[in-house]
Amino acid sequence: MQAVIEAFDDVQPAPANPRQAVSFGTSGHRGRAQDGSFNRNHILAITQAVVDYRGEAGIHGPLFLGRDSHALSRPAWECALQVLSARGVEVRIERDGELTATPLVSRAILGHNASGSAPLADGLIITPSHNPPEDGGIKYNPPHGGPAEAEITGWIERRANHYLAEGVDAIPLLSLEEALKQARRHEFVGEYVAALGEVVDMKAIASAGLHLAADPMGGTALPVWQAIAREYRLDLKVVNPDIDESFSFMPPDHDGRIRMDCSSPAAMANLLSMKDDFVLAFGNDPDADRHGIVDAAGLMNPNHFLAVAIDYLITHRPGWSSSMKVGKTLVSSSIIDRVVADRGRELYEVPVGFKWFVPGLHEGWLAFGGEESAGASFVTFDGRPWSTDKDGVLLCLLAAEIMAVTGQSPSRYYRELTERHGEPHYRRVDTPCTPEQQQGFKSLSPDDLGIERLAGDPVLQVLTTAPGNQAPIGGVKVETTNGWFAARPSGTEPLYKIYAESFRGPDHLERLIDEAQAMLNERLGAAG
Repeated sequence: MQAVIEAFDDVQPAPANPRQAVSFGTSGHRGRAQDGSFNRNHILAITQAVVDYRGEAGIHGPLFLGRDSHALSRPAWECALQVLSARGVEVRIERDGELTATPLVSRAILGHNASGSAPLADGLIITPSHNPPEDGGIKYNPPHGGPAEAEITGWIERRANHYLAEGVDAIPLLSLEEALKQARRHEFVGEYVAALGEVVDMKAIASAGLHLAADPMGGTALPVWQAIAREYRLDLKVVNPDIDESFSFMPPDHDGRIRMDCSSPAAMANLLSMKDDFVLAFGNDPDADRHGIVDAAGLMNPNHFLAVAIDYLITHRPGWSSSMKVGKTLVSSSIIDRVVADRGRELYEVPVGFKWFVPGLHEGWLAFGGEESAGASFVTFDGRPWSTDKDGVLLCLLAAEIMAVTGQSPSRYYRELTERHGEPHYRRVDTPCTPEQQQGFKSLSPDDLGIERLAGDPVLQVLTTAPGNQAPIGGVKVETTNGWFAARPSGTEPLYKIYAESFRGPDHLERLIDEAQAMLNERLGAAG
């Protein structure tokens, strides 16, 4: 990884090249040093832009700075710290200056701001999530503790690109040694672990004596799981305590790439090989905002566990107001819709991206928010916000609580849900397309599609905005009684993604996907 780290300093991005400019997607700016898309100049510009935004927004409290274990995360973290310290920002870092998980940064922001009297705090996290070892990433969490909304990231992106174009030499820097001296140490891990009893029944988990395993996959969950096992005296073994910037211990993902995706059976092969040695086993990605749940039946599909988590929480959290909604992305399984309706709750369906759940979790009208890519969070027993960013450790502990309280594994619990609500068959398909076809998605309307039947069933509705908040979905969703498909263009590759689900079986699912592709290719071909 030495060449990757050297490229971080040596490669000078070309601001006029869109591939090398600052670009905030659904989870911050990501890129690769050797490609000129994640370099020292990017971090200087983005961090200075965040400082500027804080001034515009009246944010004068501390900034909590975290990082994961990717090779580029350490130099980027140091660079951000130097900029922030030079501009007089009070920076708070993990006690030993080491790894800090995304949900722990969210918790720290919320904890500081809960008093309502101190100057507001926010945070930066240096992480490309589950991306390959050579990737880098940085994301900003404002005072609500969760991922920044598009208005904020757009402002930061524009300001950062201005600094890139003008040159970053004028951005003041403090020496790393002095910046580390000025930074205040914070007990991220200790505070998070000590408060877990507010959101998960840790006593039930400990009393059940479950034989558990956790694989941090070389990331920030390692010190968290070690502290949880000690604090609550759990029978929990960390099966992989290694930190390695090349992630050499990871099996290749489905496409042969190294990717720390705890929702992928291929990437989770190490933990799956031990599934019979433990009652439950957990995996987390490098910044610990995603969860992977393994029981005797194997790795749970994230959609399946979301349905289990929601059904269990609704029936085991008497302190939650009945008016609190349950959030899902509109490409998550419709078994969630059926579970929520069966329990008499209101569904809050939003576009892809966890940021859409942040206001509800922060303000207390949303009890749970989860997305199909194994990211979720929920509120405390008495309805207060826990983490307004995704919390992979929390969802893993919830799986242990479910088994401790009900005596059922999460996969068995899911089988019972399908017996009551029907069994969905779900798949995502990536389809190559031209830039013109990608642009065509923006102009699609329900009238343009003119579709009355899909895979033999009458179409109930065609959506280009999400039912929960009316935000544009960047594509289209078509629903019938027995299935649906949603399609949207990729933000990073020349393709569009089709998500589809059928409650009539795999053959019906294939028919649904085929008809969706044919219809979209016809409409987008005309658009292109």
